[in-house]
Amino acid sequence: MAPNAIRWICCTVVFSIHLQSTTADNWPEWRGNHGDGTSDEKGLPTKWNSTDNVAWKVALPEPGNSTPIVWDDRVYMTQPVVAQNRRALMCFHRSDGRLLWQAETEWKEADPTHATNPVCSSSPVTDGARVIAWFGSAGLFCYDMEGHELWNRDLGIQKHIWGYGSSPVIHGDLCYLNFGPGERSFLIAVNKKTGETVWQHDEPINTQGTSEAKFSGADYYGSWSTPVLRHIGERDQLIISFPFRVCGMDPLTGHELWTSSGINALAYTSPLIADDTVVAMGGYNGMSIGIQVKGNGDITESGRLWRHPKTKQRIGSGVIHAGYLFIHNDPGIAECFELKTGKTVWEERLSGPGTSATNWSSVMVADGHCYTMTQGGDCFVFRASPQFELVSTNSLGEASNSSVAASNGQLFLRTHQHLWCIGKR
Repeated sequence: MAPNAIRWICCTVVFSIHLQSTTADNWPEWRGNHGDGTSDEKGLPTKWNSTDNVAWKVALPEPGNSTPIVWDDRVYMTQPVVAQNRRALMCFHRSDGRLLWQAETEWKEADPTHATNPVCSSSPVTDGARVIAWFGSAGLFCYDMEGHELWNRDLGIQKHIWGYGSSPVIHGDLCYLNFGPGERSFLIAVNKKTGETVWQHDEPINTQGTSEAKFSGADYYGSWSTPVLRHIGERDQLIISFPFRVCGMDPLTGHELWTSSGINALAYTSPLIADDTVVAMGGYNGMSIGIQVKGNGDITESGRLWRHPKTKQRIGSGVIHAGYLFIHNDPGIAECFELKTGKTVWEERLSGPGTSATNWSSVMVADGHCYTMTQGGDCFVFRASPQFELVSTNSLGEASNSSVAASNGQLFLRTHQHLWCIGKR
């Protein structure tokens, strides 16, 4: 073989390996590279506190609930500056936490929300060429990697007494957003390069619900769920939880492929998916279902694997690992279920030195460990195993409603006071 050909093949292989490595190390959206809280990282930190194993921390102007995302040497995060009517996207250098740039928009109108859910609670998303952030009523904004605005969309007023929290996701040439909750609730797909609408699904308010839970008014109704993209069977699917149901859609057209009822009127969590099994969980002591996705139309009966008619309050999403589902519930209780049967394997109350054991954090799993952080700033690490084993309790001593992000051997944690980088510099 000619030397030039050998050199080309070698360069191609090295470039391919580099792409795979870079992709594995990034955390490009709220729930990471796979959109479900699972990470391919190995050897992540399992023990730290506010002084030990901290690479850096940087002070934040106000409390916020969004989770940071990471791409190469940049960390991106949405940030409210309510006192100055500003909604911001901040970009930090991952080596030392210094602020590289901050892009902002102004919004002077009052945005109703819960006291524990500041505005800008949606995480941004990136594909390495652009960063897209949703600022609620202020609009959907797209920036290049240096903070220059590429486009923005006014999607109208978002209004709910508890605010918003769904994050945008990117798949192919499209960016998806679950706009809501409230009377104006819809799932929209826009061209990620231009912001133009490709399709929109308006989700009507369902006053009937299920036999156990009827409609109880707009204040106690809505979806904060972030959609998940998966290839199931022979087709790509966009899967999302709405009030009273979970459904799969064609990502390119918004055409509904299937639907399954069985949850309640509040859908806080995102769907959990493993192969052709989907788990949807309702909030406010609501219902949970496990289904097998097969066929089209209403698969409520034909696809159901199990159903829990009443569960603990759930704000954060769980994670699936090795045939088991792990979740850390709002009351501070972690649970493990069999994925295929819904059978409870164990449940444990997690408590630490923090001021609150309440948990809104979604579980992240990497290298056989689950990571989750309470409102009191205690980050628990436990085995992703059918036998409960608490590995560590790591307290930062600062309130948090965010989830753990992992990238290239480090953890990124957002509290109400700081952005933390845990691990070696």
